Amino acid sequence: MRPLIGALLVAAGVMAGGASVRAQALLPSGPDPWVAQRDGVYYYMNTMGDRIAIRKTTDLQKLRDAPPVTVWTPPASGPNSAAVWAPELHYLDGKWYLYYTAADKQHNDDAHRHIFVLENAAADPTTGTWVDKGMLATHLNGIDGTVFEYQGNRYFAYSAYVGDHSDLVLAPMPNPWTLGKPQVDIATPTFTWEMQGGRKILEGPEFIEGPDGTAYLSYSGSACWADGYSIGLLTAAKGANLLASATWVKSPKPVMASSPRNNVYAPGHNGFFKSPDGKTDWIIYHANGGPDWKCTARRAPHAQPLSWDPRGKPIFPEPR
Repeated sequence: MRPLIGALLVAAGVMAGGASVRAQALLPSGPDPWVAQRDGVYYYMNTMGDRIAIRKTTDLQKLRDAPPVTVWTPPASGPNSAAVWAPELHYLDGKWYLYYTAADKQHNDDAHRHIFVLENAAADPTTGTWVDKGMLATHLNGIDGTVFEYQGNRYFAYSAYVGDHSDLVLAPMPNPWTLGKPQVDIATPTFTWEMQGGRKILEGPEFIEGPDGTAYLSYSGSACWADGYSIGLLTAAKGANLLASATWVKSPKPVMASSPRNNVYAPGHNGFFKSPDGKTDWIIYHANGGPDWKCTARRAPHAQPLSWDPRGKPIFPEPR
C-alpha cells in the first residue's frame, strides 16, 4: 500500500526530501470519481458527459500517467444518448458490469434521467466487448446507481426524483441487470444541511460494511453547486432487514463537509475501495479547491484512508 500512502502524503502537502510538496488532487478534474480495485489493479473513472473511459494503474499516485481508455460512447439517439454521468464499475458473477446515468438527447432533464448497465466478460475491463444490458427497471427515474452485497444478498441503491426532492431507494437484485421487489424509499431530505443551494437532495449512495457487520450507506446531501454539499451516513444494525425503511438511521450531521482551513470545499459523491491486501479502507470523493466554485469540471478527485473506531463505526477523515 505504499503507493497509496504516497498519494495521501502528496495530497496533504507533507515535507518530502526537505522540500514542501504542493497540495494536489489525484487529477485536476474528475467529478463523480469511482475506483474499483481487483488483484492489485485500480480501475478509475469519473463523469465525462459524452463517453465512459477507464484509467488503469497499480499506483494511484501515478493516476495522471494512466491514459483514459474510452470503453463506451452513447448512441446518436435514444434514452441513453446524452448526459452520461456517474459511472461505476463492479465485478459480479465473474464478469464486469458498468452502471451509469444518462438521459435522452431530446429530453435532457431530470424527468428523463435513468440508470443503465453494460456487461463485459473480459478479465480486463479496458479490453473486450461491452454489451448493452439496457435500462434498469427502477420505479422512479433517477441517478447514481450502485450495487453491493450484504449477508449473501445483492442490492441496488440509487437517488430517485420524488416531487421536489431526491430520495434514496433500495431494491433487491436477482442478477446484475434486473431489479426485484420491493423498491423501498429508505431516506428523504430532513436536515437543513441536506437542503443547501435551493434543492432538497440525497444522492450518490455508497455501501460499506463495518468490521462488526454493521451496514452503512454514505450519501451526498444538498445541491452540488453549494459549498454546503456534504457527505452523510445511514446506519443499519447487523443482520437487519435492509429493505425496511425503519431499519436505517440517519446521522444528523454530515460525516464529511467543507474544510476551509484545508481549502477543500463541497466534498461529495464518494466511493469506497480496499487496499490490495484487504486491510485498509479508502474513500474517494470529488471536491472543489476554493469557495463558490459551483458544480463544474473543476471538481477534482481526492483519496484518503478511512479508519474505524473501537466500536466499529467509520471515522471519516477531514477533507484535505
